[in-house]
Amino acid sequence: MFGGINQMFNRMCDHPDLGKLLLRLTFGGLLLFHGAFKVVHGVGWIAHMLAVKGMPGFIAYGAYIGEIAAPVMVIIGFLTRPAAFIIAVNMIVATLLVKMGAVWHRTDVGAWALETEALYLLGALAIMFLGAGKYTLVRDARLQ
Repeated sequence: MFGGINQMFNRMCDHPDLGKLLLRLTFGGLLLFHGAFKVVHGVGWIAHMLAVKGMPGFIAYGAYIGEIAAPVMVIIGFLTRPAAFIIAVNMIVATLLVKMGAVWHRTDVGAWALETEALYLLGALAIMFLGAGKYTLVRDARLQ
């Protein structure tokens, strides 16, 4: 019985390229909200945190690349793997800067305090390893 149910789902849901598209659209779209916040409010607060840690403030402008340019590239399927790598690096830097002290903490509902950061980091790595798939706005496979 369970084998039959599993085979039915395998036939109905065996669309890896559609899954890649859904992952790219969801991941990139949600990350754009973070980028939009930085467009509206600027990155001065990030530059200040960097300065406190002895790092140059201009690095804060990398948030625009990691949270606007790279997600758009992931969404449209343009240089998807390098863009996903940039997002992963961006998430590592953001986590080290803002939430490093929360590694062993939990939220009020029992979730890991770094759950969102981990989801974005691992999602970026998954996209980097999976690639864009066939549903992209870029037809040249060398640029996907």
